[in-house]
Amino acid sequence: MKPLHDPEITRHAAYEDALAILMGTLFVAFGVMLYAQAQLVTGGTAGLALLLHHATGAGFWLVFSAVNLPFYVLALWRMGWRVALRTFLAVSLVSIFARLLPDWVSLTQLNPIFATVIGGGLMGNGLLMLFRHRTALGGVNILAMFLQERFGLRAGWVQLGLDLAILGASLFVIAPQNLALSLLGAVIVNMILAINHRPGRYLGMS
Repeated sequence: MKPLHDPEITRHAAYEDALAILMGTLFVAFGVMLYAQAQLVTGGTAGLALLLHHATGAGFWLVFSAVNLPFYVLALWRMGWRVALRTFLAVSLVSIFARLLPDWVSLTQLNPIFATVIGGGLMGNGLLMLFRHRTALGGVNILAMFLQERFGLRAGWVQLGLDLAILGASLFVIAPQNLALSLLGAVIVNMILAINHRPGRYLGMS
């Protein structure tokens, strides 16, 4: 039996990557649906898409797809074609799930605080699944993954800083109390990433 500290890195099987991408994107899409219904925003390109959704009334799934188009080039340039392909697949799945979930789930009552906590938890764990299988959900995720791999900066802390900038812009779109809850949600998402996704903690690779 190998010791627990054995540094050997194991490679994910194709079915493990597929399952992680499927479940990770479903978790994120469900969290986004809760945030959209509670009039909350989050960070990253999903947060930017939610912000535009609240401001314009356009469907989140459509805005999210459009916002991510330029970042496929970034993924291809910085992370390679495998990451770019997985990013495209993940963004497409989140967009599809976001479009279909309102037909699958109907909520007549949603407490904003509950939506903040459970929605943030779903998105944080969904992103964690995707990160551990070298998959991103757009520009902020790609940048966070690149900085961690290149310079050892924790992806969660990098994303938190960028998310705060996006959340600051939402002050002109949502109510102050909803912004406060959105900030709490951003902390939940990024604490999950900062604690669980850092160099040396998880040794699987895709």
